[in-house]
Amino acid sequence: MTLQTLRSPALAAARAEFAGGRGYLAACTVGLPTRATRAAVIAELDAAASGHPDPSAASAAVERSRALFARLVGVESHDVAIGSQVSVAVALVAASLPVGAEVLVADGDFSSVVLPFVHAGRSLRVRAVPFAELAAEVRPSTALVAFSLVQSATGEVADAAAIVAAAKTHGARTLCDATQAVGWLPVDASRFDALVCHAYKWLCAPRGVSFLTVSEDFARDIPPLFAGWYAGADPWSSCYGGEVELAPDATRFDVSPAWQAFIGAAPALALFASLDADLLHDHATGLATLFRRRLGIARPERASAIVTWSDPDGASLARLTDAGIVASGRAGRARVAFHVFNDEDDVDLAARALGR
Repeated sequence: MTLQTLRSPALAAARAEFAGGRGYLAACTVGLPTRATRAAVIAELDAAASGHPDPSAASAAVERSRALFARLVGVESHDVAIGSQVSVAVALVAASLPVGAEVLVADGDFSSVVLPFVHAGRSLRVRAVPFAELAAEVRPSTALVAFSLVQSATGEVADAAAIVAAAKTHGARTLCDATQAVGWLPVDASRFDALVCHAYKWLCAPRGVSFLTVSEDFARDIPPLFAGWYAGADPWSSCYGGEVELAPDATRFDVSPAWQAFIGAAPALALFASLDADLLHDHATGLATLFRRRLGIARPERASAIVTWSDPDGASLARLTDAGIVASGRAGRARVAFHVFNDEDDVDLAARALGR
């Protein structure tokens, strides 16, 4: 399967868009910029430095990025809000919950998914359970299940279908963080009441570009706490005063965009939106499977592009680093990730660095 994806003209063309993929196994930490992203950001900086910044072009890049992300996750553009940090969007969701509501989270999940509920100031009851038991632990008292679709520390992929089904059975809503998923794992945001995603990892955008998708029903309960000029129905006419008509859809949750980041994000998102999501999945997980075989690591229940193993003293990570491979370590585990810019040579480089 991996050889078939390596021969794909579309993936070969996509790999050519990256200059530094060889030995880079850390898309789960930060993605690499595409050539087009680098060119777009440099051109914008040069224009600004010469006294010709273009806010209109920057806003156009924001709207293009919104539309491209919507296409990537199967929703309409008006269901997508833009931002700069996942935790801000999660905080909006936390503010929608009644005082004392129960929020079910996974043990060890990424803190941006958990801390906004812990510190919401609404006496929310945050209950943490093992990741694999999320669906089974949903109760009639659960108001919201908040979870990362792919766990950052372990690479485990959630049984999203089971979690959504259990939540519906008990009348709970779902909030999915897809930051470690969109870009290699096909994601349908419409399955969840809300979905958040930062694009600087697997979507290879500059840091400072995040998205929130929210169902129309859930959006009615979420207060636009961070409303600013960009939350208006017509942002360029809502720059002053308090008598501003907010947008009637999810864009009322927009925060003022980091313009240069979105200028760089638009071409990266366009690249991923042009690729077949299933092909990307097969490529990334195929390489990860080859690596697991070389190391003798059991294949997980649901295929993942992230491979982790116990490395409490950091010895494995040090060997990878000494071999010129960029990897990462999280929660006492070594972590590598395989993306569109990787191929079987990267698998071999990493395996040989570890003596396999």
